[in-house]
Amino acid sequence: MIKKLALHALVLATVFSCGVKNQTNDLATDTPIMTSLDLVNIQDDKVNVVINPGRFIQDTVTYRLPRVVQGTYAVSDFGRYIENIRAFDYEGNAMPINQVDTNTWTFANAKNLDRIEYAVNDTFDQEEQGGIGDEVPFSPSGTNIEPKQVMLNLHGFVGYFDALKQNAYQIDIKSPSSFKYTSPLTEIKSTQSEDGAIKHSVFLANRYFEVTDNPMMYGETEVEEFMVGNIKIVLSVFSPNGVHKASEIKEIMAEMMQAQKQYLGDLNSTPRYDILLYLSDTQKPDSPKGFGALEHHTSTVVVLPEQMDPEALAESMIDVVAHEFFHIVTPLSVHSEDVHYFDYNNPTFSKHLWLYEGVTEYFAQHFQVYEGLIDPAEFYVRTTEKINTSRSNYDDAMSFTQMSENILEDPYKDNYANVYMKGALIGMCVDILMRENSDGQRSLRSLLGELSVKYGKDKPFEDDALIAEITAMTYPAVGEFLNTHVVGNTPIDYGQILDKVGLYFAEAEVETNYIQNAGELILSADPARGGVKFNDLVMNNSFWKDNGVQPNDFIKSINGTEVTLANANQILAEVYAWSSGKAIQVELLRGDGEILIDTTTTPTYTKAVTLLENPEATEAQKELRKAWLKG
Repeated sequence: MIKKLALHALVLATVFSCGVKNQTNDLATDTPIMTSLDLVNIQDDKVNVVINPGRFIQDTVTYRLPRVVQGTYAVSDFGRYIENIRAFDYEGNAMPINQVDTNTWTFANAKNLDRIEYAVNDTFDQEEQGGIGDEVPFSPSGTNIEPKQVMLNLHGFVGYFDALKQNAYQIDIKSPSSFKYTSPLTEIKSTQSEDGAIKHSVFLANRYFEVTDNPMMYGETEVEEFMVGNIKIVLSVFSPNGVHKASEIKEIMAEMMQAQKQYLGDLNSTPRYDILLYLSDTQKPDSPKGFGALEHHTSTVVVLPEQMDPEALAESMIDVVAHEFFHIVTPLSVHSEDVHYFDYNNPTFSKHLWLYEGVTEYFAQHFQVYEGLIDPAEFYVRTTEKINTSRSNYDDAMSFTQMSENILEDPYKDNYANVYMKGALIGMCVDILMRENSDGQRSLRSLLGELSVKYGKDKPFEDDALIAEITAMTYPAVGEFLNTHVVGNTPIDYGQILDKVGLYFAEAEVETNYIQNAGELILSADPARGGVKFNDLVMNNSFWKDNGVQPNDFIKSINGTEVTLANANQILAEVYAWSSGKAIQVELLRGDGEILIDTTTTPTYTKAVTLLENPEATEAQKELRKAWLKG
């Protein structure tokens, strides 16, 4: 059996090395780029990769790993994770390599270049170490390599040749047969070794964009499938300690996504959608810490703490996946040339993050009230929090289109997160204006539907012409709003817009969470003691006030875990997701004494200026609100 396995490996090595040269049509421009990833012989959390591009006819070629990937709006430099890169000619001899920069290598005498080999280190480990450069990729865009699980965001493993950006890729992944795997990519072949221990799965990507846009999950994962209308949803879950089950998460996702499909109507453009959920064991130092998700056109990668309660995980999954799933509208069906012809090493950015991320986030919140998953009062609270956060944390007078176009540069990059706040509010305002000017018959959704028909996933719009185009398709009021508040730098008067639907701002007691008062943090960093303390705002948070917490109380531990500046974000993310009825233990330091809060959470409230229904609203305002919120 050992000899047979060795022979099998030798045959494969031949296929991926000098075998191509003898084919009649072996030009690199005419053949798929043959790529192999070895998930069987993993050493030190590294995967060996072989790239066989076919025969070049030019003297020098350039190979790159992405500096930036779509959807992140940040520098990742995946070339940092490439080690021991080597090149070989058709005789098996080593060839010289010139590394131009972090992500770029050139190869002279390219006519003789047979293949490139290198090892890929994972990014999850680097998060704990502070990275091996200025920035570590956001966890959902990163890579994980361990015996039980491999997160294949393929842009971290497979690069591209400048001369072959539109070439197809044939990706052969060798893995233990015990590994389950999911991928939106088309699997064109699957074979096993004679002893059944090793599996080869071959996938086809029609161009490099499809390589980067289709993540894979390999390992001890649980996979569940269900249908949402005519869309097949594939849910893959890795819970390292078995805390959460895919079958349980499936029920939550199915109910939520059915409501999304009903909200979208015919506005969908994919037969399959994948959700790849990695649950991070926050007790392990090499686990990912960047919680959230990264959208792809027909899939999303989600990273959340495994230690979350089922209720908290469900709430986070609803918010996160709802947002990502709506990306099948934009940018999948409606996007600019910057998105369609994305340059992974020297990208230019569209001016319309308000559309890609803002409108998507608005849909993710609006559909919940429109389809009855939350009541209007909860939607008003969420809207108020977005307004408060946008105004207090970001530059409210910054042109949104200018910020979007220069998102990697100062001072714009520090305002990126505002796309989920003010960007969503921009979507809300356009939605209300659309309904007002059409007697409730047209909406932001119907506008996106019209744009989807006009463009679609294979036809980008011209970036500079979009605002004028939307104005021509809608109403002068919509164009005036976009030019004044999105292109221009005039802050939005939300009171004026919301008055159209009979809403106004007034102080009231509103339900909040355990780290904020209606969007304002009740916690502050305490660098001197290396942790976190409650600030003065805690006195306006009913739960903590009723339990005797005072300003400047230092948090020693929460549920047995010491809170430090290093782990505060992940622990407080869990506290943010607490729901009523959870047993908790919080140790506080006050002066020289220790205080233990050992209790069960109850709903917590705060006094805040919030959005309310105006009792004096006219019938016209009420009817417009009904059209907007469907009730």
